[in-house]
Amino acid sequence: MIEAQNTQLIHASPDEILEFVMDIERYAQIDAKIRPVVWSRRNGNVTEFACRSRVGGVPGPKVVQEMRLTPGRRIDIALTGGPENRLARAMGDFEASFECVPVAGGTQVNRILRFRLKWPTGWILGPLLRRRLPGEVDEELLLAKRELENSAAE
Repeated sequence: MIEAQNTQLIHASPDEILEFVMDIERYAQIDAKIRPVVWSRRNGNVTEFACRSRVGGVPGPKVVQEMRLTPGRRIDIALTGGPENRLARAMGDFEASFECVPVAGGTQVNRILRFRLKWPTGWILGPLLRRRLPGEVDEELLLAKRELENSAAE
């Protein structure tokens, strides 16, 4: 398994942070791993979207992901089970999350991405993802922090 994780204090409420992430077109402006978003639809606490993934600098297949919001606490993200993810599932599996904990001065945000790559994908891409993914997650959270804190200041 390949895992990348980062924690960041963001001067915003959990609801503001989680809503920013659930607005996937807006979030894609700071997360290069999911650009471009091909389509999205939101129904309450669930957002489903298709994107052309790019992880570790490597372009991946078009995937459809689902984000499930637990209000005020977290978002869990995974590939949907439909046939549109057949190629991605043949390569491996993916899950991610944002967890928000209110603290003095803002919110502690914990971002985790996990990939379970199948052979031969893991053998080929595993070393590259282990090297690059942590930096991508670090940059993603720093950009989210800037966006949210700059929006609050305006």
